[in-house]
Amino acid sequence: MECSARDICTGLVDLIFPPRCTACGKSLGERQCTPFCEECTADFRYLSSPLCPVCGMPYADQTGTDHPCEMCLLSPPPFAAARSVGAYQGVLQEVIHRYKYGHDITIGETLGEIMADYPYPFFDIRDYSAVMPVPLHVRRLRERGFNQSLILARQIARRHKLKLDYLSLKRVIPTPPQIHLGRHDREQNVRGAFEVTKPPRVEGQKIIVVDDVYTTGSTARECARALNRSGAAAVAILTLSRALS
Repeated sequence: MECSARDICTGLVDLIFPPRCTACGKSLGERQCTPFCEECTADFRYLSSPLCPVCGMPYADQTGTDHPCEMCLLSPPPFAAARSVGAYQGVLQEVIHRYKYGHDITIGETLGEIMADYPYPFFDIRDYSAVMPVPLHVRRLRERGFNQSLILARQIARRHKLKLDYLSLKRVIPTPPQIHLGRHDREQNVRGAFEVTKPPRVEGQKIIVVDDVYTTGSTARECARALNRSGAAAVAILTLSRALS
């Protein structure tokens, strides 16, 4: 079997600089097929069935079946589905913090690849036509220097050959950080914060909105409402992690 120039270069780099765990920095063995060592991988809580097929909330009873949660039954969300790779805790939470606040873009690319390849229950990325990151307000973008959701979204779009649109959805209100806010305050904080600047690009599209963490779903709902108002055929939410408490 012939090797491409890229394969040869990758092999030489791995030989000189052996790959290390994205989380702890430990050298990875030759058989390690993930960017995390066995110890860090064991700390992950990947999210799978049983869960709510709408918002993706996992159920504690692992012997149960998939069924809509009470919140989705009482107040159906404006998106078709929401899915996450893992729980926002332990090693995954630490890696996200290092990526988001430590400006380690390489970690973001690795995490985006994980999102692109994860087997989400009852959800297929290929059913959609476009990928959008949750936008940052221009003020926050200047402070941080990059949009962490855009890097994740780019990897997903590239892997599945989907259109990446990071211009049509805009955050028009510079909302305060949501980290210490409860559910009600989060909903009020992002109300009217997003706007579609180019509706023709959205109309008729099946769109995946990408973010790093799904907490209460307030941001996801507001993004979906803005896209729905502009004629999107369907909106789904994809996040790297999900807060479970």
